[in-house]
Amino acid sequence: MINSSIKILIVEDNPGDARLIEEMLKDVEDINFDIIHVVRLDEGLKYILTKDFDVILLDLCLPDSEGIDTFNIMSYNAPDIPIIVLTGLEDEIFAVTAVGKGAEEYLIKGEVDCKLLLKSIRRSIDQKAIENLD
Repeated sequence: MINSSIKILIVEDNPGDARLIEEMLKDVEDINFDIIHVVRLDEGLKYILTKDFDVILLDLCLPDSEGIDTFNIMSYNAPDIPIIVLTGLEDEIFAVTAVGKGAEEYLIKGEVDCKLLLKSIRRSIDQKAIENLD
């Protein structure tokens, strides 16, 4: 199988959650993940202006933004990049709302394994590519 590369921006203020995602992706064969992790929305916005990403993993509760506004701001600034919302169980309503506003998917922290994460990333990238063709 040909090695491929997926560029991911993780916007997550909990270093443990971000590290867990990175560790899960290390176990994936045949895909090289180029990951940048930031803890604030404003940092993520700066990165999307200077680098290309295939997908954004976005926590909705950040030090400088909270709730659905976090998604709305990122989505407005990165309309062609698929966004997967990361949420705690208590924030699931925000996540469902984000999907209604255009997020590709949401994942509940603590319920994600490597297989689900990879499936969500691939599906989100494919879905956004189809949307961008229209």
